[in-house]
Amino acid sequence: MRNEGCGRESESEMLRVTVSDDSGLVVLKLEGRLVGPWVGEVEKAWKSATNTGKQQHVAVDLCGVTFVDNAGKELLSRMHQAGANLSALGPLTKFIVQNIEAGGNGH
Repeated sequence: MRNEGCGRESESEMLRVTVSDDSGLVVLKLEGRLVGPWVGEVEKAWKSATNTGKQQHVAVDLCGVTFVDNAGKELLSRMHQAGANLSALGPLTKFIVQNIEAGGNGH
């Protein structure tokens, strides 16, 4: 991971995770690169949002994702297997989602 100025990570290495919960539908909106330590953060957000004790549907919005590493693909596969709906817009994320939905792990 590359650092630029004042010890902060460059924006190209960042991932924004926005969680919304509306009447039993939890949406995790991801923007940026799903890599390295951010994979664990997404997993924590997913588990926190879904471990409420009530029946919830999960949607993962990947439309703002620019890159996914192997650990990110494996997490998305586990999320899909747990019933999450994955939505993608760009060619990279569409390819990953199609592979996961076809029974693969996104590779």
